[in-house]
Amino acid sequence: MPLLPGSPPVEIVLKRSARARRFSLRVSRLDGRVTLSLPARARETEAMAFARAQEAWIRETLAEMPQRRGVGIGSLVPVEGRLLRLVPGAGRAVRVEGDSLLIPGDPAQPGVRAGAFLKALARERLVAASDRYAAQIGRRVARVSLRDTRSRWGSCAQDGALMYSWRLVMAPPAVLDYVAAHEVAHMVEMNHSDRFWAVVERLYPGWQVQRKWLHVEGQALHQYRFGD
Repeated sequence: MPLLPGSPPVEIVLKRSARARRFSLRVSRLDGRVTLSLPARARETEAMAFARAQEAWIRETLAEMPQRRGVGIGSLVPVEGRLLRLVPGAGRAVRVEGDSLLIPGDPAQPGVRAGAFLKALARERLVAASDRYAAQIGRRVARVSLRDTRSRWGSCAQDGALMYSWRLVMAPPAVLDYVAAHEVAHMVEMNHSDRFWAVVERLYPGWQVQRKWLHVEGQALHQYRFGD
């Protein structure tokens, strides 16, 4: 992978496209990946010269992205759109109490315990939402899997298997519901045509508000590091 020299060096992902007519740069809001799209016949040396000419913009954009932070006792973590503070708790199970997330057990592992709680909650919420929307269109979800994806919030396979980022449970519940409706809609239309968006509108009217939230606020959900 070509590098933009400097301190630190920046990896540049080259993406050739038969449709591209010029060079274009994109910095992912989710993981900071820098992608340079170029025409199919363009030379790599020309592409990297273009990247070097845009170096100031690339580094400025990367500097504005939120830094990943470790989660521990005292940290504030979003849970279903609410900021909860991690505090030591009694018993065996992690639980929400008021504005706190109570973390029992080893005080050296609060991030791992909190992460496990969020993943379990995400599965519960996403399975329920997926089944609910699938029933509305007469379909059945084959299975739901969770990952810590950075390039997408969800996906739908041809066999009706759905995949989601578990970090959706950190967003407001309406955002999680929209993503579930979006992926279920792909069971009808495996594309992003007008017909697809009509299905989304039927399942989740006013989806545009939640989609905008993800574009504006979603990247911040990836800054929390739970130590797993």
